[in-house]
Amino acid sequence: KLGFASSRTMRTAQQLYEGVDLGGDTVGLISYMRTDSVSLAQEAIAEIRKTIVSEFGPNTLPPEPRYYKSKSKNAQEAHEAVRPTSALRTPKSVARYLTPDQAKLYELIWKRTMACQMTAAVFDTVAADLKAGAHHAFRANGSVLLEPGFLAAYNIKVTDPLDKSEDDDEDDKRLPVLVVGETVNLLELDAEQHFTQPPPRYTEASLVKTLEEFDIGRPSTYATIISTLQARDYVRLDGKQFTPTDVGMIVNKFLTDHFNQYVDYEFTAHLEDDLDAVSRGEKAWQPLLAQFWGNFKPRVDEKMELSRQEVSEARQIGIDPETGKPVSARLGRFGPFVQIGTKDDPEKPRFASLRANQRIDTITLEDALALFQLPRRLGTLPNGEEVKVNIGRFGPYVQHGKSYVSLKRDDDPYTIGLPRAIELIEQKAAALEAATIKVFDGTGIRIVKGRFGPYITDGTRRANIPKTRDPESLSALDCEFFLNEAALKDKPSKGKKGAKAADGEAKAATKKAAAKKAPAKKSATKKAVKKSSAKKKS
Repeated sequence: KLGFASSRTMRTAQQLYEGVDLGGDTVGLISYMRTDSVSLAQEAIAEIRKTIVSEFGPNTLPPEPRYYKSKSKNAQEAHEAVRPTSALRTPKSVARYLTPDQAKLYELIWKRTMACQMTAAVFDTVAADLKAGAHHAFRANGSVLLEPGFLAAYNIKVTDPLDKSEDDDEDDKRLPVLVVGETVNLLELDAEQHFTQPPPRYTEASLVKTLEEFDIGRPSTYATIISTLQARDYVRLDGKQFTPTDVGMIVNKFLTDHFNQYVDYEFTAHLEDDLDAVSRGEKAWQPLLAQFWGNFKPRVDEKMELSRQEVSEARQIGIDPETGKPVSARLGRFGPFVQIGTKDDPEKPRFASLRANQRIDTITLEDALALFQLPRRLGTLPNGEEVKVNIGRFGPYVQHGKSYVSLKRDDDPYTIGLPRAIELIEQKAAALEAATIKVFDGTGIRIVKGRFGPYITDGTRRANIPKTRDPESLSALDCEFFLNEAALKDKPSKGKKGAKAADGEAKAATKKAAAKKAPAKKSATKKAVKKSSAKKKS
């Protein structure tokens, strides 16, 4: 309804639940939101019915309160349904105290709460058959709202069938006034062809709805489930729809091939039933977990013998026309990639990572070979430096000499030309010049105003300036000292590990020596015991 992501919805709901400052008083505006209950307290229902009469009129109030039953057999009924803490706090009255997200979500909760206790809407449905000759006919279905009922909460009112403006929705089902036997004029005839479409990909909303249908998860876990799918790169959001990644497809295939029992919808639902029974005291948890672990652990131990090649099977794409070697696509430690050659070849195979919009199962030979164009040589600068473009750990970049410039989001490393590369180089140079506090000619050293404070750089090394020193007062000799000092701090990382290891060995040796001395103490103790016992006997 609002287009919010599940994490955004839960975060905003948490803010409304914890409380908002309403002109001096912090008030919780909604009840506990991590629940799938549909029940309302009697006090709340009484207040809601009064608000319905005052806001929408007595005709929208049913004679008796409405009560609902949850469709989920494992619904958590410990809390009420999500509702406003007071129906008298209308969205308009609290809007000025809320953020835009809070106002939208509170209005939705308030309207849904009002609507659930209002009368049903009444429509007049009409079907008109239009005959075209003796053997053909067209049918038009339409409906007219007579009594808005609960739709009044959503600002939907009764309209005259004849009162239809150009601004009305194209899907409006209102029909003009027709008389049986009337002859109508044909103004236009549109011929449309419809094809069967595959089911649409899941959005966050449709995925949560599906999880509810299969009794998987709870309101408190839906946001975590979706964030985990994205954090592990199993899916990628394309607009509002989830698209599976190569990692997600391979993980799914692995689980369905080797752990089919555990990724079955019924297994998850039944396990949650059992856990709910444990929470109610109907089952003991030890036998339940022992039964699960007894079947699961041997299966895991068996599958641990599988190699990476068996799990992520390579897809053969074709043959490289230049070398005659096979081209394949597969999933590696750092993501999907294409490969020319095999590990058995005398020469080392060549590798190239797939782009964000490419997939192992759909990439063509032409697209795969295009990935091996990098690094691309674009030309030379007026000073003679060669300009190249490539993709590194932190994304695509342009290199000139020993300097690097990151590409912008809209720049494609496979199509970027020399003019654009020079433009990016000049932009970075201008930004660096604007941020430069001091330059030492002939040394390559400069003092730059950085995001976290001024620093010194010579193009390859970098050092922070102590807060006690004024950047303007530093000399070239001072800057060289700070650069050397920063470089020395970066080097001893291996030495520190070695020192720690040596220290660990020394501690271990001390423990061993102490362990060797320990038996002597025991024997001495035994001797002392024997002597004392001998004295007692005498």
